[in-house]
Amino acid sequence: MILHLCVFLNRAKVAILHCIFRKIGLYFLKNTFVPSIRAVQEKEPAMFFDNKEKRNQLSKWIIGIVAACIVIYLGVRYVSAIAAAVSWLMRLVRPLLIGLTFALILNVPLGMFEKRLFTKKPTPKKRKVRRPLAILLSLVLVFGIFAGVALLVIPEFISAMRVLVTMVLDLFDQLAIFDSQTDLSNLPLGSYFSRIDIDWMQLKAELELWLKQAGSEIMDWAAGMIGSVASSVFDGVIGFVFSIYVLANKQTLKRQMGRLIRVWLPEKFGGKLIHAARVSADIFRQFIAGQTTEAIILGTLCAIGMWILQIPYAPMVGALVGVMALIPYVGAFISTTVSAFMILTVSPVKALIFVVFLLALQQLEGNLIYPKVVGAKINLPAMWVLAAITVGGNLAGPIGMLLGVPFASSAYALLKEATDKREQAQLAAKKPVPSENTTQQPE
Repeated sequence: MILHLCVFLNRAKVAILHCIFRKIGLYFLKNTFVPSIRAVQEKEPAMFFDNKEKRNQLSKWIIGIVAACIVIYLGVRYVSAIAAAVSWLMRLVRPLLIGLTFALILNVPLGMFEKRLFTKKPTPKKRKVRRPLAILLSLVLVFGIFAGVALLVIPEFISAMRVLVTMVLDLFDQLAIFDSQTDLSNLPLGSYFSRIDIDWMQLKAELELWLKQAGSEIMDWAAGMIGSVASSVFDGVIGFVFSIYVLANKQTLKRQMGRLIRVWLPEKFGGKLIHAARVSADIFRQFIAGQTTEAIILGTLCAIGMWILQIPYAPMVGALVGVMALIPYVGAFISTTVSAFMILTVSPVKALIFVVFLLALQQLEGNLIYPKVVGAKINLPAMWVLAAITVGGNLAGPIGMLLGVPFASSAYALLKEATDKREQAQLAAKKPVPSENTTQQPE
């Protein structure tokens, strides 16, 4: 059975390669060889192969087809080796990618601080200090927000878990006392309840044993993760230092990259690449600034509403809701679930009120605040937002979930722009050209 399956897969691979090569050959023959040969033969029927420029062009086409076929064949044949090489390369440049991600995030508040620092009577000394001071303020702002939210949420979450475990254990004690002191036969359907024999103290002991085992397993897992965490911390430190260098020399890097593109790439392709970079930078900057503003507004409104409704954990839940709002769709679900669980340990009724309140607030945010703050620039359909969050989360964790949306939005905007231009060109080509007889005015 396995042998027949291997033979079938091998034949399928050969058939797919044959189909790909055949399609490529027909495409080039139809769109390059035949029109060019016909055009040249109409002008110079007997001198096609005597024209050196045309021979060189035909040679380039043939070499291109052969090279494309070889690359496709090697890619299909050695796909596992290529995947391993790409994975090795990604591990090699991982600190630099982390640094570029930090630089992209920090560049948004950096630009805001640079526009507002030393604007009155700038001197050469002030201009020299402006960039380092703006970088320092950006670092304090970004890392201060995340550190503050972590200090607010993590201790309260641990405390809520302890309260929940204590409540469950007390519930077993109360059920055991109720079962031993209450005569269920006097109740409606008491004869059926009296037949149910549950040892609540044994269940409590089993639960305590399971919690101890789970705690030991968590400690073992944490000890095993020390090596990987140390490696991640090292990559994060290298990436952090690299991001500082990138931000400190961003004008120089921008000028050098533009020069390399203009010198080494074709003019048309280089122009498109620079345009794509500008569109992506604009969308990313607007997304980060808009999402941050919207998160601050949503977290503040959530904390004020919880304070008015007298729901516990108002500051902590407001901070958590605000930070999670940076991740569209998925962040709201995470913040609602975690916050409702923590409030549930205090009062189930308050937890229900909180869920209803937060759902209403999110509807207000999605229909009124988000379009006004973020604007129509990030006009990515919800389906592609979810896909971008999923792919980004699998590739780079929480940072990938945050950055996946602006990258997908940039690709969506560029593809839409290119499609509109191509569609307009096709409509212009199909539009009939008026003849001289129809445009000529009568004397």
